[in-house]
Amino acid sequence: MSAAADAAPPPAAPAAPAGPNHGLRIFLLWLPLAVIADLVIWIVWGPHLPPGTMSSSAANQQFDIKVMAVLAAPVMIFVLTYFGYALIVWRQRDGDTEDGPALHGNSRVQASWITITSVIVLFLAVFGTVELKIANGAGAGEGPSPIWKPGGAPLQVQVIGQQWKFTYRYPQFGGFETTQLVLPEGQWVAFHVTSLDVIHSFWAYQLGVKADANPGVDNVAYTKPEHTGGFVVRCSELCGLWHGAMFDYGRVVSMSAFRTWAASTRVQLAAVTRILPPYATTYDPTVVPQINKAMAKAGIGGANGYYYPPQDPVQP
Repeated sequence: MSAAADAAPPPAAPAAPAGPNHGLRIFLLWLPLAVIADLVIWIVWGPHLPPGTMSSSAANQQFDIKVMAVLAAPVMIFVLTYFGYALIVWRQRDGDTEDGPALHGNSRVQASWITITSVIVLFLAVFGTVELKIANGAGAGEGPSPIWKPGGAPLQVQVIGQQWKFTYRYPQFGGFETTQLVLPEGQWVAFHVTSLDVIHSFWAYQLGVKADANPGVDNVAYTKPEHTGGFVVRCSELCGLWHGAMFDYGRVVSMSAFRTWAASTRVQLAAVTRILPPYATTYDPTVVPQINKAMAKAGIGGANGYYYPPQDPVQP
């Protein structure tokens, strides 16, 4: 009897209590913060994001930024939540010199991470491609043969970059050229952007339009002004000594005000328009002997009259 008792195994030690579920804790901390952040971004911050909603292309860009911010915020908050949790819960205690337990991988965490990041990346790839291709060409120049075009007959405005000024030509109103950029509210506009000398870049910030101005190239960009008001135009391509001063202001007005302005400007500049070259998508300034005279008569001054004179040995 005693031998049998001696052979019996010792009683099992009580199981160690299970540790806290750190993953669930982090998730429960992260989820409400991520939801709150996305709501704040979409409802409070989103309507004030640049470049605003003055035009269709600007509103589209604001929407794109909102979508990307809503996707990025939970990721950023998860990183910060995890970091804060680790600093508080897993920090080294006084007198604790032992290493933590070795980690050998977790298939659920790995699979979840790969799945979530793949979905986000693929969504952004599709979303970005669609937005660039369809939505006004993202307000950027699409070259001489745009992939996307609005319906109807848009207002044609030629943007001519030159050191160091933008001028604007309106071929549907007799082809007059002016330093004023005036656009009608509620009508599609087709910007035909080109240059007479070096590379410039036409950037109408509040309209969400940005297109390079290259010599000999017709770079087309579309937008539809949705609200009246002023906007800033800048050259965003380093183009020489006075690049920083190459900016001016445009305005969006009502359709009736635009027609009145266009008709009066056409009459006012009729004498200048007659000595301008015929409207074309690009120009060669070397074959326009009176171009400086025309620009001076229109009140456009500058080192080169903003056009290279025909006798200038340095040509674009």
